[in-house]
Amino acid sequence: MEKGTDRVHPTASTYAIMLLAWRRFNPESDTPVHLSDLPNPTTLLSNLIERDISPTAVVADRVLASSEEASEIIKLLSKSAVDLNHPRILAELGQAEFLGSHVPDPLEGVPEVKPVLRLAVQTLDENGNVIPAQSEEEVPFNLDNLRKHLAQVTLARRVLPEDLASRQKLLEESVYDVAVERLRHEAKLFDELGLGNRELHHADLQKWMWDWHQKLKTRLEAEIKEIIVAEAKICKHIRACQTFLATSNQVQRMGPFLSLVKPEKLSLITILEIMRLQGSGGVSDGMKTARALLTVGRAVENEYKAEMCKRNHIAIPSHARPGEFTGYFTGLGYKDLHARRMTAAKYMEDSEEWTSEWTQVLRVRVGSILVDCLMDSATIERTAVDKRTNEEIKENQPAFYHAYEYVRGQKLGVIRLNPVVSERIAKDGLRETLHPRHLPMLVKPKPWLNHDRGGYLYNRSAAMRFKDCQEQQTYLEHATSLGNVELVYAGLDVLGSTPWKINRNIFDIVLKVWNSGERLCKIPPAAYDQPEPEKPLNMNTDIKAKSVYGARLKAFMQDKANNHSDRCSVNYKIEIARAFLGDTMYLPHNLDFRGRAYPIPPHFNHIGDDLSRGLLMFGEAQPLGEQGLRWLKIHLANLYGFDKGNFDERVKFVMDHLEDVYDSAEKPLDGNRWWTKADDPWQCLATCMELHAALESGDPHAYMSSLPVHQDGTCNGLQHYAALGGDVKGAAQVNLSVTDRPSDVYTYVANMVEKVLEEDLKNGDKYAAMLSGRVSRKVVKQTVMTTVYGVTYIGAREQIERQLKDRKDIPEEECWGASAYLAKRVLVCIGDLFSGAKAIQTWLNLCARLISKSIPAERVPDALQAPKGRKKNGSSLPKNRIRKEQMSSVVWTTPLGLPIIQPYRKTKRKQVMTSIQSVFISDPNAPAEVNAVKQASAFPPNFIHSLDATHMMLTALECRTQGLTFASVHDSYWTHASSIDKMSEIIRDTFIALHSSDVLEKLATEFRTRYASHKIPPDIASQRKLLKNLQAAGVRIVASSEQANALRLGGFDNIMDPTQTETPKPKTGKRGRPMKNVVMIECAQNDVSAVMDHEEGDDDCAGEDDVDSILVDKFVDLSAILPPLPKKGDFDVETIKQSQYFFS
Repeated sequence: MEKGTDRVHPTASTYAIMLLAWRRFNPESDTPVHLSDLPNPTTLLSNLIERDISPTAVVADRVLASSEEASEIIKLLSKSAVDLNHPRILAELGQAEFLGSHVPDPLEGVPEVKPVLRLAVQTLDENGNVIPAQSEEEVPFNLDNLRKHLAQVTLARRVLPEDLASRQKLLEESVYDVAVERLRHEAKLFDELGLGNRELHHADLQKWMWDWHQKLKTRLEAEIKEIIVAEAKICKHIRACQTFLATSNQVQRMGPFLSLVKPEKLSLITILEIMRLQGSGGVSDGMKTARALLTVGRAVENEYKAEMCKRNHIAIPSHARPGEFTGYFTGLGYKDLHARRMTAAKYMEDSEEWTSEWTQVLRVRVGSILVDCLMDSATIERTAVDKRTNEEIKENQPAFYHAYEYVRGQKLGVIRLNPVVSERIAKDGLRETLHPRHLPMLVKPKPWLNHDRGGYLYNRSAAMRFKDCQEQQTYLEHATSLGNVELVYAGLDVLGSTPWKINRNIFDIVLKVWNSGERLCKIPPAAYDQPEPEKPLNMNTDIKAKSVYGARLKAFMQDKANNHSDRCSVNYKIEIARAFLGDTMYLPHNLDFRGRAYPIPPHFNHIGDDLSRGLLMFGEAQPLGEQGLRWLKIHLANLYGFDKGNFDERVKFVMDHLEDVYDSAEKPLDGNRWWTKADDPWQCLATCMELHAALESGDPHAYMSSLPVHQDGTCNGLQHYAALGGDVKGAAQVNLSVTDRPSDVYTYVANMVEKVLEEDLKNGDKYAAMLSGRVSRKVVKQTVMTTVYGVTYIGAREQIERQLKDRKDIPEEECWGASAYLAKRVLVCIGDLFSGAKAIQTWLNLCARLISKSIPAERVPDALQAPKGRKKNGSSLPKNRIRKEQMSSVVWTTPLGLPIIQPYRKTKRKQVMTSIQSVFISDPNAPAEVNAVKQASAFPPNFIHSLDATHMMLTALECRTQGLTFASVHDSYWTHASSIDKMSEIIRDTFIALHSSDVLEKLATEFRTRYASHKIPPDIASQRKLLKNLQAAGVRIVASSEQANALRLGGFDNIMDPTQTETPKPKTGKRGRPMKNVVMIECAQNDVSAVMDHEEGDDDCAGEDDVDSILVDKFVDLSAILPPLPKKGDFDVETIKQSQYFFS
């Protein structure tokens, strides 16, 4: 029949018989019949589609005698539809009623989430009369998009309840496929409702976007054909002209790249990306042109790669079987880890050759063609009334237009939105279109095989989040090829394979609160509920009153706008949680450049806010046991805010409030709402319900608990500093020492500040009086925490200002001045308390400053070469040339072998001519000098972050080795309540192992080795502050007698090595003045010359000014002047084993 030889065409019944035959007699059935030409369901579905036979008709045919058979046939066809990428067929099968009665739906009975609503726009008929709105409120565009996308998850659950791999593939289908189907459906709906003409009055974003899409798709089809024809003619002409053969290879053809993705999808990509960028980059009602072109080009590249990944059916390697696992820290285990990853990576290589990166220029050119077509095609019709004649005027206007604006004195090209479109988006609060990679996974993530192979099954993800830094990727690729980062990849696999599920009890409460529209525990109200500031009567006569009212009104309007965006953000979380009810889900992780791990899905994960964490539970349960029950109570006290008592006091706190715990669990909204007063209310409520369920279970110790219980570090950055420096005083403040009660460094600093305020109060200080008694630990906590990460005065002032505003007991207009006053006092108190950490910070800062000033030895001759065309008597010191050679980033390796590269450079911009404008883009691959200031200031916090990331990875790997469930939020480690004691032991052992390896000494050795050939240029002499800091850090400089005299004249006698006694007459310049800023450092260690002399007689750099002539041809070894390590204190890191409050 299929071949047509029998002149009989197959019908729905024919296909039903064949599918039934496959179900009963396929090779894997109980009664297999081996026929070589037996067509499988995928082949049959393809033929069905070709013959335009409805799959529903096949399923409903009388050939299928029972609902069970129909149910199985639907499953077979659904899997085939996923494999063939036919979401329409899948949706049709999902409508079948057979399967619904056999598979319980986890969403059955769960109310819909009420979306963020706003009042509908009033519309007028032709006579100017108000037309009654279809409904009083409308769903914003962004959330409607999200809800339709998540409907795919629900549909997949109904059709493919057991086949998680197929469901995951469906989940990862391109967002653009979903978007075009949605827009097509909505446009059809508008036409059916007869709303086509009303779009003139009723600005509907979805309808506009569908019209733009249809026009742009047609335009692109023609444009791409024209480009291909034109480029073919150019290439043919070049080949014909022998004189231009040399340049023929330089012609970059756009046609092949624009043909990689279908015009329909190119159109959607361009529209959605441009809409998403609206208001970005500090441009109101628009976006920077360069950013828009790059973003669109990169989106096309990513979509092409995602399509190729699906087409290639790349095999997905599995995790190691539990019985084969030998542990991560044994030699055999590590070799096995490396061998398995390399084998899997090799297996996948051949099918992924297409994944080479596009250049920035290519992305811009592709983006410019698409955006230019969009600007030509996208129009809207605006209507206005002539004030003189009352006549209605209609005009077609471009939806997007190009313009220029001046930013900080520089001319900047921008793409602006038509005011009508911009106003519509502002009302809708358009958010980033949800890509499937922004959702959790239904199966365990793909193990990390390489820097860009892992996580999602079909969407490509990067193991490290690069920000246009080729160096980071190159170092990571090299370390991967050497097998140095196996434990890092294994750690990511551990974090990603932790199963999660939605806490249904909490979800029901959250949904009820959300749908009620009330404000509760950081869930913003549906309508902003704060009163508008009253206008003072004397506003026109009193300037101060007018100023205060203006500040309060501005804050009110900002808060009102924020309420809507916060509501949208919470809506995302609730919608995603609802879609995954009843499922076990997984969160693939990757790293930032410092090695810290983050979940890839950004909208809903355990690193999110209190609401996100309260909605999540582990996917597996463990019996509580006696200790687990105790830890559950301690955890509840911690979440409520009673976390500074000892463990027995925390347990007593919970038992004293047991009545409140029961009331919260049984009547969370109708009781006394004790849980709402907690520091983390939603997590507190989840714990109340868990504790209540355990105590009421009859046997609390046997209760199967899924709730994550946390162990948090005490100001973890300071803990690492105290361990690095052996700081006894600092260790006691951050619970490294053995104590009966936990130390609270934040309260300690707050009390220090209060004492300072008392002194200022005696002097009548205005702000001291305003703040006295109001400096709580919460006010200073963030500033204390970030001090070790290099927070500046400006940053501290902003942190404190936010806390003061939250208190609501200080006038809004006074918060800025009060925070400025308080920030100075807090920073002074912190500096006095953590002197040990400050010494290490200074050492790290100095090392980074010297490294960023250094030049590799092989580049020194080029740095000394005079610019072309320079006269012999020109300037003697080519300072600009030397600066251009200063391209050394600070690079170090974590104890787990991960290379860390600081990406801070003075990036160069490249001009690219496009049809829209001349665009300047920064090319991450172009060589650029480093930003020395940023390299130095960022190194201390980045180094500490890399250490806490290493500690977390070590703990994760050891927990997996010992069979513990593990999750983390940087320095907060989570596991089951019954596993806390075991995890606490692992946390301490891994911290001790990390800091017993003499981390700073290894870092210093790595610097001396890595930068062994690097030289410091002579302009270091002009940086007096740097030289003074080097002297204070203990750097000793040995100089020749002539140079020593110059140093003494400069006032740097203390830097000199006292063994140099000869002091000849100082050199003078032409006018007889002593030379200034002349510093020549020759040796710092073992009296071996560290100077690199230029060849004698080479006077390219000689000149008329003798001041710098002695410096021109001499460079200093970097390793010779790296400062010595600060002296280590007496704190023994082994003490931590006995510290019960180290992590608690």
